[in-house]
Amino acid sequence: MSDWLRPADDPEDTEHSPQERAAAASRSTWVSVGVNLVLSTVQILAGVMTKSQGLVADGLHSLSDLVSDFVVLFANHHSQKDADADHPYGHHRFETAAALVLGLLLLAVGAGMLASAVGKLQAPDAIPQVHLAALWVALGALAAKELLFRYMLAVAKRVKSSMLVANAWHARSDAASSLVVALGIVGNLAGYPILDPIAAAIVGFMIGKMGWSFGWDALHDLMDRAVDDHEVAAIRQTLQETPGVMGVHDVRTRKMGDMVVVDAHIEVDATLSVEAGHDIAVEGRRRVMLRHRVLNVMTHVDPWHRPDRDHGPAEPLR
Repeated sequence: MSDWLRPADDPEDTEHSPQERAAAASRSTWVSVGVNLVLSTVQILAGVMTKSQGLVADGLHSLSDLVSDFVVLFANHHSQKDADADHPYGHHRFETAAALVLGLLLLAVGAGMLASAVGKLQAPDAIPQVHLAALWVALGALAAKELLFRYMLAVAKRVKSSMLVANAWHARSDAASSLVVALGIVGNLAGYPILDPIAAAIVGFMIGKMGWSFGWDALHDLMDRAVDDHEVAAIRQTLQETPGVMGVHDVRTRKMGDMVVVDAHIEVDATLSVEAGHDIAVEGRRRVMLRHRVLNVMTHVDPWHRPDRDHGPAEPLR
């Protein structure tokens, strides 16, 4: 889920406000709702009529996307609430909670599909031959889901939203499952009926595996996981470049939804007044929050002593 921000990418996000990210999330998710509503209806009806278990399973997967889309819309709305007495850092972790729910939903759907397919495989003689129309429906669903994935991932990368990335990859899991289902239908039409439930079982495993990945990542984020080293280094560099900052150490971060909370120690000239040191810290905080996706910066000011000609640089007081 965190693959949208590679080490080579720019960790700064000065172009999009939280409101812009929320609007982008709402638009892309409503597009997904429309697509999945049509797909799930067509796939389930066609699967029943053409006797394809794989197509029915794929339709149920599309139906689960509708539920996940509404989870995203709910979280997107609540994550934009202002900070209050009970949530002084805001409600950004609603997004992380949404990613966790999506992961659990994928796990449940995958397990159910896998169990159903295994049941069919235990009675291979009862597996019916599917109709050719099932193949055309599966191929149409594959094309629609791949296009939906590319659209949603482009929006997620543009506004740098991990919740939207999770939902986009959910759409990609649908595209991959439609491909497997299409291959299973081809095998069934070629005289190997057992390939249709095998395709359904593979789809169930793929969905469950992706659900585990999303859920595990979200769980770590809820336990105050830090951002990657590249982003920490960029934040440290911004603090270091602030006029009056002589050194930076003990930079710590924790994720708050798609935002970051930072704690850092900065070193300023020990001969400066408390007010001057405070002003430097305020400027460093302003620069970090302007250039990075940072929600808040807590700075601790340490005194820095000029190098002693005889004894070398003095260590800052801790």
